[in-house]
Amino acid sequence: MTDVNAAAPADPDEGRAAAAVVWLLYLLAIPSANVLAVVGVIVAYVARDGSSPWVRRHFDSQIALFWSTIVWFILLTVLIIVSGILSLIIIGIPFLIAAGLAMLVLFIWFTVKSVIGLINVVQRRQP
Repeated sequence: MTDVNAAAPADPDEGRAAAAVVWLLYLLAIPSANVLAVVGVIVAYVARDGSSPWVRRHFDSQIALFWSTIVWFILLTVLIIVSGILSLIIIGIPFLIAAGLAMLVLFIWFTVKSVIGLINVVQRRQP
């Protein structure tokens, strides 16, 4: 006889749709001035507790991607501001160019990680 109070096995795809939405929000973050990335990380924090283990890894990856990108964005923004000020005396121009290129690489990295994450969710693979 089965126990009526026993919990039913969790859906192996529980939270998968939310994980896909977060990856999509991340992909739309750059055109939206990163507002949608903030919405995405909030969704990831809210949805990760009720998700299956493989989907939770996606949420953990999304949260880690968000915070690492924010840290690099802040550091590069400070470097761009300081380099912009120093470029008035010409010494900051190489640093301004390097920081601008690094910011471009950061945006490309964020986008590529988001595309790969979305593909992995669609194919039911871990990040």
